[in-house]
Amino acid sequence: MNLLQYHPLLASIVYSVVGIVILVISFFLFDKLTPGTLRKEILEDQNTALAILGAAFMLSVALIISGAVHG
Repeated sequence: MNLLQYHPLLASIVYSVVGIVILVISFFLFDKLTPGTLRKEILEDQNTALAILGAAFMLSVALIISGAVHG
């Protein structure tokens, strides 16, 4: 990992990609663990509370990932 110490742009790209992948995987797990499908509930049934819950989940996981990346 010495290469990432000398190239901050490369390190930023690598950490961004890793963070996005972890965020997408965690969202799919969240979708599978909740009853029903989130897409149907939010888009077709206009479930605002579930949309807010999904957004809060995404923000909280993003904050955890950014904290882990930046130390």
